[in-house]
Amino acid sequence: MGENNQIIGEDDYILLKDFKVETEVDEEKGFILCFWVYIFNSNAFPSTILKQVYAETNSSPPLLVLDEKTLMIFPLTCLLNEALGSGNTDLPSEVPKVSAEIEHPQNNWIHVGYEVSSDFVRLYINGEIAGELHLSSLSNDNSMPNGSRKRTLIGITGDSNLQGFIHDAKVLLSTLSIKEQYVKDPPLRLSIDESSISDIEEDNGFWNIVGGKASCRRIFSLDVLLLNTFGQPVNKELEVVASLLYAHNWLPVEKTNDEEPPLLASCDGIEFASCDRPCKLSKGRASFKLKISKLSSKCDNRQFCIKFGVSKLEGYRFLEDFSPSIRCISRNRTPRTSTIVWKKISAVHPVNGSQPFGLDDSSCEPKHNIVHEAKLSPTSKRVRLGEAKISAVDQHSEECNSLASKQNQVENGFGSRLEARPENFEEMNTSLSDSESTGARDSALKSVSSRGHSVPDVTIFRYCLGGLTDRSLLLKEIATTVSDEEISGFAEQVSLYSGCSHHRHQIKMAKRLIDEGTVAWNLISQNNIQVQWESAVFEIEEQFMKIASCSSRSLTQQDFELLRKIAGCQEYMAQENFEKMWCWLYPVAYTLSSDWVNEMWNSTSPKWIEGFITKEEAELSLQGSRGLQEPGTFILRFPTSRSWPHPDAGSLVVTYVGTDYCLHHKLLSIDNVYSSGVREKNVKVKPLQDMLLEEPELSRLGRIMRRH
Repeated sequence: MGENNQIIGEDDYILLKDFKVETEVDEEKGFILCFWVYIFNSNAFPSTILKQVYAETNSSPPLLVLDEKTLMIFPLTCLLNEALGSGNTDLPSEVPKVSAEIEHPQNNWIHVGYEVSSDFVRLYINGEIAGELHLSSLSNDNSMPNGSRKRTLIGITGDSNLQGFIHDAKVLLSTLSIKEQYVKDPPLRLSIDESSISDIEEDNGFWNIVGGKASCRRIFSLDVLLLNTFGQPVNKELEVVASLLYAHNWLPVEKTNDEEPPLLASCDGIEFASCDRPCKLSKGRASFKLKISKLSSKCDNRQFCIKFGVSKLEGYRFLEDFSPSIRCISRNRTPRTSTIVWKKISAVHPVNGSQPFGLDDSSCEPKHNIVHEAKLSPTSKRVRLGEAKISAVDQHSEECNSLASKQNQVENGFGSRLEARPENFEEMNTSLSDSESTGARDSALKSVSSRGHSVPDVTIFRYCLGGLTDRSLLLKEIATTVSDEEISGFAEQVSLYSGCSHHRHQIKMAKRLIDEGTVAWNLISQNNIQVQWESAVFEIEEQFMKIASCSSRSLTQQDFELLRKIAGCQEYMAQENFEKMWCWLYPVAYTLSSDWVNEMWNSTSPKWIEGFITKEEAELSLQGSRGLQEPGTFILRFPTSRSWPHPDAGSLVVTYVGTDYCLHHKLLSIDNVYSSGVREKNVKVKPLQDMLLEEPELSRLGRIMRRH
């Protein structure tokens, strides 16, 4: 494809129906045909992808066939020509062929290698041998004419639904390596970077986004990546455009009644139609800040999705990606009942210091030692535990009373609290939470201002208003130029103005995360651009155990597989892959270094945290052969969608079976439970595992069922 930053050429990717190659083949020497293939919209099976054309006999038997998840390739013999005439796709089982099972054959790039010799036919999938057929049993005097036979390989659609592309097709001598061709010129794909998503509420696979009229809609941000099929960023001079579609049919969403475009791009505070403001790729990344002006309620409650595609390359399906289904809601709409907040007061009762935690769904009134679920107030981003009355219409005076109560608790050493909230609950706005009212902000402002800081106010506001990518770049710049004390001051300012204290933790770890990550990559790479993943895992594990202060428990093969998935690499890892993995792993290791989690991580009986697992693995483990396990069964995990500098990076998630026999995911925010203030007051706080088991909805630790 030429130089790395060149625009994609028309000959780089060829439609199946336009693909054609001719070659003279020597029967004795054999040959290799290798290519990348991308199939989409295939519903009728079996479907012929490529076929042979013999001009002498006017026959066209299939060469490469897709049958649901089975890829089949046939030998080039007259026996096959006699068994299958032109246009015959009813494949008799006795026809010799080489088959390979492909887990996701559609909407994915697959590298196919076809090696032919006088003795065998071999099928290679993604550089590895997938099957072999010996031709001795097929030998026939009439099977192949003497000398060479001229063949034409063309791409066809077995039916009108089969569509796809071919990339980097070559006919080579059989002495060359198919493995080398596999890694030589990988094709491209466009992908949403899930770790960059900010200000979007995820709810059971859906996105809830606040939109509508100009005074209500909110900015949400995400990045789109241009990668090769190995997950490595590719630098191309391309632009990516976003458009809003209906999720059920992918048709464009109409303009509003005020003739506003349904999807808006925000640039320097000014709104533009997203189609008029494509984002340029920089080092394989395009950053979007978007707003939606059309509400789902105004469109018969239909759901939307956002399509990202490369400008001027319409129809190249591998250069498109689609968001999950979107519900665009108004600001005042009450969140779905599945989006709930656990609310818990201090672990030690302010009066007698002994009563346990509890759960009460029946009341919204504040009670001592109660954990209860409550709907979020429209004016509240996060509900702190043990504070004022939670209802759909909180009053400002109640917030102030709650604040005073909270401050008294802290002064008396009873400020430890366990907060749990849904994993999908991200910061929805910049308004104050219950625990950070105007009075608290003024007090904190005076405190921070008295200490002073060198970070300009404009940088603070850029951080508060920016997406995850913007924040990451700012922190990388700041961490290399200011002292630890100045970073702490910056963390306090951001927490103050954003109304989210969880930012503080991520900012304060920035310097160590960047410095130790740089050292780790230098040790791993040894000044090489890429390194083999298998050779890097030893140093990754050593760094992890050092940061986590853990010498008794090492990482498993399953842990490394998840880390490689987060890194987005395959056999080789580049610095970009390492940084993506490090931004997830470091906060996790930092959390594990705390005494209250380190003890649980090192525990083998019971094994409180079994390793790094995905949300899907946790859900699968809680589903027995006869359905869900008993209510109260739970599993602890680290969310794979939260990477530094996301406020929740490194937090723990509890996935459990509720009394309604549904699976629930709650993000535990435990930074206040074992706070320095509590330790200084020598307040006795129960171990985290004991507090979890005292929750009425959590009664039994589940086990992880790994797929093999």
